[in-house]
Amino acid sequence: MLRSAMPVPRLAPTVRSAPSAAARDLIELEHRYGAHNYHPLDVVLTRGQGCWVWDVDGNKYLDCLAAYSAVNQGHNHPRLVRVLVEQAHKLALTSRAFHNDQLGPFLKEVSDLTGFSRVLPMNTGAEAVETALKACRKWGYKVKGVADGQAEIIVFEGNFAGRTISIVSFSDEPQYRDGFGPFTPGFKVIPYGDVEALRAAITPNTVAVLMEPVQGEGGIIIPPAGTMRRIREICDDHEILLIFDEIQSGLGRTGCMFAFHHEDARPDGMTLGKALSGGMYPVSAFVADDELMEVFRPGDHGSTFGGNPLGAAVGREAIRVLLDEGLVENAARMGARFGQHLRELRDPAVKEIRQVGLWIGVELHAEVGGARRYCEALMARGVLCKETHTHTIRIAPPLVITADEVDWAVEQIHAVFDELG
Repeated sequence: MLRSAMPVPRLAPTVRSAPSAAARDLIELEHRYGAHNYHPLDVVLTRGQGCWVWDVDGNKYLDCLAAYSAVNQGHNHPRLVRVLVEQAHKLALTSRAFHNDQLGPFLKEVSDLTGFSRVLPMNTGAEAVETALKACRKWGYKVKGVADGQAEIIVFEGNFAGRTISIVSFSDEPQYRDGFGPFTPGFKVIPYGDVEALRAAITPNTVAVLMEPVQGEGGIIIPPAGTMRRIREICDDHEILLIFDEIQSGLGRTGCMFAFHHEDARPDGMTLGKALSGGMYPVSAFVADDELMEVFRPGDHGSTFGGNPLGAAVGREAIRVLLDEGLVENAARMGARFGQHLRELRDPAVKEIRQVGLWIGVELHAEVGGARRYCEALMARGVLCKETHTHTIRIAPPLVITADEVDWAVEQIHAVFDELG
């Protein structure tokens, strides 16, 4: 059963047009002492429950970003809080120098959930992707027989997998690369979802294709129907690994447990993160079957915190919450409802609405002047969204959202477009 949501206000919460003095002081502390590598909206949050968050001035907001899908289970889910506290009282960290009583069960439950026989736990999504890259390259050399140092991995335009040096090496976003070279070689970038471009890019040195089944940071970019299945077939024909990055798209966001389930295009490996811990603690993983994962030997790869008992215990409960509360099915139902009502928006500012499950991108025409002012106006009406790639409003609420909350959010979105129209 889906746990009950917070009460939905009849009207937009009373919010301010500018932060209070206390909020401004906190924002100034971040600005003064933090690196300026983010540009957040001017809201200072202090607590959350379910789909709702509150700022330091007491204003209430419906969270329609869900920490980039990290809090699919909702903010501060009581089951996750309970397990986190209980495990923290017992044992938080051992390193992988020793076994702990939570890691083995966590690995089995992730394996059961994903259908892959092996799990390599890490902490952040970027670490999971780096793990996948290392596994693919070593498989290419040790199993496929590619000459040492010549392995190639094919990726897609518009990709986002993190911001490490190797990951930005295959990004086509200029800002992510500016000033960070020299870059890691061995990657080919082709148009997203272009099957013929993939065929043309393959060489005897190609060891893997790394693909987001849906590009989240790119603005909820969905490939043409059948693309994943066709890419799977091409990889099989050329003895190439297929790795899906499901860090954002996985664990229910698209209305299936994993996005590749929409086409039954099982990859050779998969990266997971974000909602793997319900946003309570950094937990990620690379999953694959024996042939790929067995390229690793003791000392090849690791992490002090990866697989720690605190993260493993929370991860186990996060998986149970998804299953017990039917959150994947709820994402499909509420996503259909959200999309249906949102498409009633007949505003000339809207170029396109893209949606899969509870993941929606509202792309605006370039001449509108960017999506940020729409996100700021939504914030003033009690809805938190965030722009991506300048012109797209990204909508991704926690999967615990109810029909009443969906309807209320859509009302605010329609009102904002009327106000700015």
